[in-house]
Amino acid sequence: MIDDDVPKDKAGPEKIYFSFLSAGQWKIQSCHQCGKAVFYPRVHCPSCGSENLKWFSPSGKGTVYSKTTIFRSADQGGNYNVSLIDLDEGPRLMSCIEASDTTLIRIGMRVQARVALGGGSARLVFDPLEEGK
Repeated sequence: MIDDDVPKDKAGPEKIYFSFLSAGQWKIQSCHQCGKAVFYPRVHCPSCGSENLKWFSPSGKGTVYSKTTIFRSADQGGNYNVSLIDLDEGPRLMSCIEASDTTLIRIGMRVQARVALGGGSARLVFDPLEEGK
């Protein structure tokens, strides 16, 4: 679904992206010239060079392409992971998968995006669709 409810100031695509996140919405761009989904926010389509990019709400579903777990003690915040996610719409992005046990995160695992609000900021995280599988 294409959404033209974009902040009307002359903000660059990164600022627009983060304003959506701050409002609890996750949007990426779609090129109306070649039809490809685009992420990270850009002025030009990386596939065809078009400037005709529109914002839309993706499904949020994806597949873990790669992951690493950073092991830390509880007093340092505990374990966390950095994962590369292939979105169903096409782009690959880097994020974190929030799971009760980060050692259960597997390459090929299906995940679902959500916007995590808190601490004065918003960030995109993923949850396992079937934790432990």
